[in-house]
Order: sequence, then C-alpha cells, then structure tokens
Amino acid sequence: MNKRVYGIIGISSILSNWNADFSGYPKTLSDGTTFGSDKALKYPMKKMWEDQGEKVLYIKSFKLSTEKKGGVNLVPRTLSERYEYLFNVPDLENTSAKEILENLFCAIDVKNFGATFAAKKKNISITGAVQIGQGLNFYADTNPEEQQILSPFRDGTKDKKENSEEAKNSTLGTKIVSNEAHYFYPFVVNPLAYKEYQELGVTDGYTEDDYAKFKAVALKSATAFATNAKIGCENEFALFVETDPDVYLPNLSAYMEFEKGEEKNTIGFSIGGLLNSLQNQIQKVEIYYNPNTTEIKTDVENVKQYHIFTQKEV
Repeated sequence: MNKRVYGIIGISSILSNWNADFSGYPKTLSDGTTFGSDKALKYPMKKMWEDQGEKVLYIKSFKLSTEKKGGVNLVPRTLSERYEYLFNVPDLENTSAKEILENLFCAIDVKNFGATFAAKKKNISITGAVQIGQGLNFYADTNPEEQQILSPFRDGTKDKKENSEEAKNSTLGTKIVSNEAHYFYPFVVNPLAYKEYQELGVTDGYTEDDYAKFKAVALKSATAFATNAKIGCENEFALFVETDPDVYLPNLSAYMEFEKGEEKNTIGFSIGGLLNSLQNQIQKVEIYYNPNTTEIKTDVENVKQYHIFTQKEV
C-alpha cells in the first residue's frame, strides 16, 4: 500500500456502557472526562473479523480442562494454546521463529494491530501498522446511571442463615450505563511498519486488502457488537484522510468538536487550513456519518461524504 491514512472513528453510546472500569462505571480520566480505551474499540473489530471467518489470535477462547479436581472445567486458553489451536501447530516450542512470524502475519488482528508474543521461550514484538489512540468523550453532559436488576433466582449461599429474609428473596444486580456519550478515536495507518519483516520474507507487507478489511470494521463493528452492555453503542462517524507516504499529520481528533442539537447533533472539525495547504499530497478525504441524526460542519475542500450504514454517497 503506497499511502498513509489518518482518521477518526466516532462511537455513540446511548443508555449503554461502551467501556467500563473495574467498578463497572464508564472509564474516566483524573479530571472526570469519560473516555474509551483503544482495547474497547479493537475488541468489536476482532470479534467481527472472527465472525467473518478471519484468523484472529488475540481474542478469548475456551477449552474443556480436567486438570483440576471437580471434573471437567471450562477455562480460557493460554496464548500458546490459542496459537497452536488457530494455526494447527502441535508444539509451539519446537517451531522456528520464521514460521511463527509467518503465522502471526496470517492473523488479521496481528496484521493490523501488531503483537507482543511471549510464549514458551518465544519472544516476538511486532509494532502494528494501525495505531489507535484513546477515545475521548466530547459530550459535556455525560452522566452514569445505575439500574437495579431483579434476578429470577434466590441467593442459595444465604440459606443457612437463621431467619434470613435475604434467603427467601431474589438477588439484586446492578447495570451501570451512561445517559449519553460520544467517543472519538484518532488513528493512523503506516504500511511501512512492516518493511523490515518484508525483507525477512515473512510477510508481503500491509496491503490495500488489509486496509479495506480494517476500514470495513471501523465503520460497522461497534454497531454489530450488540451485547447487553453495548446494545446502545453504534458507529456514528468516521474520517479517512489518505495521503502520500511521506506526509505526517497531527492527532486529528484534537481539531474536532461535538454539539448536541434538539433534532440533530453537529460534528465539526477545523482542519481545512492544514489539509488544503497539503492538497497536492492528499489523495482522498472521506467522511462517513448518519445523516438522519448528524450534521457535518467542516472547512475541508473536496471531501466526499457517505452514509455510514448504507455506504452510499450523501
């Protein structure tokens, strides 16, 4: 692929919890700003790739184990077990570094995001061609909401307590969501990241096909990943700026703004002065959004706009 790509991926969260911390509340910075980690965005991408039949290494999978007492248990695979399972390798320890690298680059998540592979005395680190930053929430009035949930079952652990009313009642649970949040993740695609590995002959490098697969999940994966906590999360915006290989742009999310409206929200970014000055080195600028809920405000010239769900030009 003979270009670099800079962009932003926007995720809306309505009465859902895009990225919770260990307390169950949406993640926040020290100043109280709600944010989503890059892992929260990458996981739905990897899940969508896996559902499409792609090889995905860094995703939780399980096996049945009889190692512990108590019969057969369901346990997560280790990294080496996941590698051996995914690539049908009988013994990782007796596998050469070249073969491991070749297999790693066959996994679509490694091809995009890189890998830290440390298993059975094999230590390999690959810096990914796609780097995604932290997604800050640009909506000022975000607040967490707690919902009490009644379970259909009583708590059997309290049966032995004398005169325990709790033992007779169904247990309570808590679901924590944000009333509304709008996360914007900056990203950059650098195909030259694998130049050294191309010279070693273990990969054909980052290709247009790899980029097309990343772009597809960048537009759809959050919407497709409809778990209980994330049923209200959707892909609402994406910006792709394709440049010549030697063009270097700053974090584009720093130029963004979000404004809540009564009928439609407004997403704006003022980077026209920067991009227009590099017009001869900018190959393409594309914006994807939902025109039913969002209006776009930008000063960028020659930008093409598309419906994020239908992929048709607006």
